[in-house]
Amino acid sequence: MDREQEEMQFVGFFGIFKQSYKIISSSRELFAKITLALILPLSFIYLVHLEVSSLFSRNIILNKLELNHSPPGTAKFEKLSHLISHETVYLWLFNAAYFTLTFILSLLSLAAVVYTTACIYTARELSFNQVISVVPKVWKRLLVTFLCIFVVTFVYFLVFFLVLVACGAVSLVLISCGIPVGLIKIMGAVFLILIILFNVGYFLYLITIWNLACIVTVLEEVYGFAAMVKSKNLIKGKIWLAISITFILSLAGGLNVIAFQRLVVEGSSMAMANRFVYAIICLLLLSTMSLFRLVIETVIFFVCKSYHRENIDKTVLSDHLEVYLQGEYAPLKAKDVQLFHV
Repeated sequence: MDREQEEMQFVGFFGIFKQSYKIISSSRELFAKITLALILPLSFIYLVHLEVSSLFSRNIILNKLELNHSPPGTAKFEKLSHLISHETVYLWLFNAAYFTLTFILSLLSLAAVVYTTACIYTARELSFNQVISVVPKVWKRLLVTFLCIFVVTFVYFLVFFLVLVACGAVSLVLISCGIPVGLIKIMGAVFLILIILFNVGYFLYLITIWNLACIVTVLEEVYGFAAMVKSKNLIKGKIWLAISITFILSLAGGLNVIAFQRLVVEGSSMAMANRFVYAIICLLLLSTMSLFRLVIETVIFFVCKSYHRENIDKTVLSDHLEVYLQGEYAPLKAKDVQLFHV
């Protein structure tokens, strides 16, 4: 990162991508090893889950359709019932293993990339073995933050569900009273607006805050709900910049998944060799985008810190990162990292 910390606040949309590319290019070999060890397996598991879960779901649906046309009490009916039960159990077990592995690798990948990016920012020499030795020392803090994010997500969805139920109940009462057609259309528009606001609030605003909260957890002394509050405060003034980047990254990842779904999962009419090539391309693209996303989120952290005049002293940050290598984790105090705060 070749900009002075005071100038980071002026880095814009394209500047963040440029800075992220420079960071990765400056330590290409190290990031390649992190990708091969952590991010590539994570991407592989994610794509395999799409393929296998789709296969299980398709078989269960076909068996259920055949079961509906089989007379109860026959041998065929009993066989299909047992087959559906077994496939459903296998699907649940597969999903449990998938979410466990994905959760672990996500924590490790995030810690490794954020730590590496911060070390490059402070011009510290770093090896792959040092990165791997550091990662387990921060996973507990990240675990607490992830669990708090899960709680907030559950509450957010619960509130939205209750609001929809309440609106639906009111609508049914009004319809039973014979309200005009025009008012029914207005109520439908209100439902649509609520759904749009829910998706925008979750997929853009909340996810942006949560991504930054994970960076805060690694580089500062707060974690859990406190990290989310810190993230929310940091992002003020740069909210549209952060949201636009989150949208672009999410869109790119979504298009990659759609391509994999269409060309590999649903491409049964295509030659196996072609499907394999497309799968490799999607895997490499997903791994590359995942690496860039984590580096970009770390750069956004430094941009937000600079915008709020919480400029990090590189020497103190370097000492803080050294603690990871020496032994137990010692959090970086806010009063130590801030050169000045207006």
